[in-house]
Amino acid sequence: MLEFKQNIRGNVALGVNPLGCKQEVLNQIDYVKSKGTYEGPKKVLIIGASSSYGLATRISLAFGARADTIGVSFEKGPKNEKNLGTAGWYNNIAFREAAEKEGLVAKNFVQDAFSHESKQEIIDYIKNEFGGKVDLVVYSLASGRRTDPDTGETYTSSIKALSEPVVGPNINMQNHSFYTETLDPATDEEIAGTVKVMGGEDWQLWMEALKAAGVLADGVLTTNYSYLGTELNRPYYGGGTLGLAKADCDEKAENINELLADINGKAEIVVATAVTTKASSVIPFFPVYCIALYKVMSDKGTHETPIMHQDRIYREMIYGEKSEYDEMGRLRPDSWELDSDTQAQTKELISKLNKDNFNSEIAAYDILFKEFSNLSGFMVDGYTEQEVTIEDLKALNY
Repeated sequence: MLEFKQNIRGNVALGVNPLGCKQEVLNQIDYVKSKGTYEGPKKVLIIGASSSYGLATRISLAFGARADTIGVSFEKGPKNEKNLGTAGWYNNIAFREAAEKEGLVAKNFVQDAFSHESKQEIIDYIKNEFGGKVDLVVYSLASGRRTDPDTGETYTSSIKALSEPVVGPNINMQNHSFYTETLDPATDEEIAGTVKVMGGEDWQLWMEALKAAGVLADGVLTTNYSYLGTELNRPYYGGGTLGLAKADCDEKAENINELLADINGKAEIVVATAVTTKASSVIPFFPVYCIALYKVMSDKGTHETPIMHQDRIYREMIYGEKSEYDEMGRLRPDSWELDSDTQAQTKELISKLNKDNFNSEIAAYDILFKEFSNLSGFMVDGYTEQEVTIEDLKALNY
């Protein structure tokens, strides 16, 4: 029988508990169901659907709006007892099983979303087996590498500063330590690579391919998640390579709006709040910001996990009556995080944190670590151990 052990290297999760992943998906489904149903899209394509924002979006739309969904992700299944695959692999399976039990279509494509071949295969599926058109396309890919489908050149993203080094506190969740880190400025090549991987180019390629194939419904909406943050994290986020990538998404949104004009479609940048994801956990300094922010927002009753945030975005804002937009037309569900009192308290708390108190009741390291662990199926509420073999896991069908 398999024994699942949490294995962390730095702030990257290497171990996985497949049964815990399933329970976490079920917990998120229960959260959405507790809120009731809402009117929303019925045929949805989610590019980057296996974890965090993408998974939460898919769960909200399926179990809240009763939408049929296609999920695209690049995950790996189990090979042997030492290599059980990725959490997203099991998330995909758990979601599909739960959705199909309720009569919903839940098709998983596990492949390279950046390739032309993947786009064509999914277009063919939409045409032949998914009703012919989609009314919502969610772009939620988080990858550190991308191969250009036309040139074959592979680009790598770099989370770095611009022009000047940034020095500040960070947390290592592998050994629960608090330390000082220096973030070097990026080279021109690293900047270009980050924009190529994390910018909006592939989003635009997807929308161009879908439009050309005639599989977008009249009035189609496409969303892409961004993050702007505040002055507390601007030096390494909004003012760094990540910020340039997000700015590229803003530019591509304008292009997509022009592309969709004749079918009354719309591209919308959603500026999300700070939450715990696989991607956010490895951003330098960001964990320290999070444990301070989470403490303040938890005390105020405004802290959100990805499922809480995404369900609010679609239920109350995009398909509800509580939308908030900025002067650039971006949806701003991050307004709770940006609240002036919340930011003032967060700033003050960060100034008090050190290696002796960061993992105490003064901050919310316990919340951050639990949410980080949940991403891999550990520390999941309601989880009970079960006997399972590697053969059982290999028999699962995504």
